[in-house]
Amino acid sequence: MTEPQPKKSKKLLAIAVLCILVLGTVVSWQSLSSSPETPSPDGDQPNQEDTKFQRPEAWSEYRPATHLTPGQNWMNDPQRPFFLDGLWHFYYLYNADYPDGNGTEWYHTTSTDLVHWKDEGVAIEKYKNGLGDIWTGSAVVDTENTAGFGKNAVISLVTQQVDGVQRQSLFYSTDGGYSFTSYDGNPVMDNPGVEAWRDPKVVWDKERNQWLMLLAEGNKVGFYTSKDLKSWDYQSGFETTDLGVVECPDFFQMTVDGDPERTTWVLGISANGASSGRTTGYTYWSGSFDGKSFTADEKDPRWLDAGSDFYAAVTWDDPKAQDPTKHRYALGWMNNWAYAGDLPLGDWSGGTMSTVRQLSLRDVDGHPQLFSEPIDALDELEGEAVVAEPGAVAKDHEASLGKAESDAYRLHVDLSQDQSAPAEETQVQLKDAQGATVTVGYNFNDQTLFLNRDNDKAAGNMPESYREIRSEKLPVDNGQLSLDILVDTTSIEIFAEDGQATLSSTAFLSPGGHELSLKSFGGTTDMRESSTTPLAVAETQRQ
Repeated sequence: MTEPQPKKSKKLLAIAVLCILVLGTVVSWQSLSSSPETPSPDGDQPNQEDTKFQRPEAWSEYRPATHLTPGQNWMNDPQRPFFLDGLWHFYYLYNADYPDGNGTEWYHTTSTDLVHWKDEGVAIEKYKNGLGDIWTGSAVVDTENTAGFGKNAVISLVTQQVDGVQRQSLFYSTDGGYSFTSYDGNPVMDNPGVEAWRDPKVVWDKERNQWLMLLAEGNKVGFYTSKDLKSWDYQSGFETTDLGVVECPDFFQMTVDGDPERTTWVLGISANGASSGRTTGYTYWSGSFDGKSFTADEKDPRWLDAGSDFYAAVTWDDPKAQDPTKHRYALGWMNNWAYAGDLPLGDWSGGTMSTVRQLSLRDVDGHPQLFSEPIDALDELEGEAVVAEPGAVAKDHEASLGKAESDAYRLHVDLSQDQSAPAEETQVQLKDAQGATVTVGYNFNDQTLFLNRDNDKAAGNMPESYREIRSEKLPVDNGQLSLDILVDTTSIEIFAEDGQATLSSTAFLSPGGHELSLKSFGGTTDMRESSTTPLAVAETQRQ
């Protein structure tokens, strides 16, 4: 609660009173910096500053505070956003008939900051042109009218499926992406007789003045080119191994460490990482492209996120940026087909979208690697941080990091091994009032960051795959580790070492009142800094 500011006065008595008020204010702020604000003992109602961090009482138990969800029914794959007329336009797959009927269509949302969203309704409806429902694809703004539907028409290339046959269709919008018309010549690409042939990703190849399409074709990514977005010519295929049936390809250029002399292409796909001890997620290669085929720098791909729930991810550049190749945005579907329909969500199904993050490509030991951090716009949701006292946590002991009272919050922790008695493992634990826990840990011996949610509120009723611990190798310098952790009612997103390693997973704890602690095993951990910051509710504007 903010203290009123005292007025200036020349009277001695007023000055004395002013000094007392200032001293009291300082003491109050010191108290707030080390412990969360507590309710007034008189039972006063919380002020507006307090309530903006708590979800409306009418919401279901797990409706998230800061993550995009549909008002009802089912959501899955995100579709790459585009910027037009001052707004970001974003679509996701939506099934209004879930669970009694099948078939997805494109649901439209808009945003000015990629944090706050507004529902715009269904933009491309299913079962309207005789070719089935609407699957994943991509939308582009045709600034040069290459397709003939008008300058700045929005063109969507999507997969449609009927009777088990996947084809590519074109839909166009002349009202800025709010409604689409099915092209009379659909399908623009008929199935060549294969089972998996889907998820067109369309990008503009400015060097060769042509459109480029990538298709997910079983264990291969097909490359196609076009001048008008209607007629497509096959150019090459990029074969993958031990990644299952690939989906949702992605293709873009970035500079390494922002150096224009080190520009590389990046090919991403959503794939199955079981062969390397992972779950499904977004994997990628860096390499070169000659206008027809992609050549990877290395055989084995890297993974953008090692968590359980970051699938069908899309990335996109910012046309407002001075150099769009330095940074990109990314967004993934926070769910997993191993348990997609089992999550205890309440009045909607299918999970949520992740927090939008900013990507940069950096050199790590001579190899380009994508780093991932929450976008700066998220800072606008932050309230007053609660800071824990730094100190040493002895072997097999536990120290409090305070209590998070808000429904969503951001936890920053900087820690290191004690040099005289180094810890072997450190754990940050989140515990709700019923004793359910989620644990973020780092093993210094294995140099591994991990996430354990096998004791959250949902784990007991979920498949075994939900309870599996997810981890990522992360070498650290001098035993020092920095963690940036975003927690919402259905999720935890961990960004370590400025986003060098990321783990995003669904996780369920009772909202509000989380006890936060740090445990040290095998030696002493120095907790150098820790702060917990409430995040205001970013409520979607519903129709």
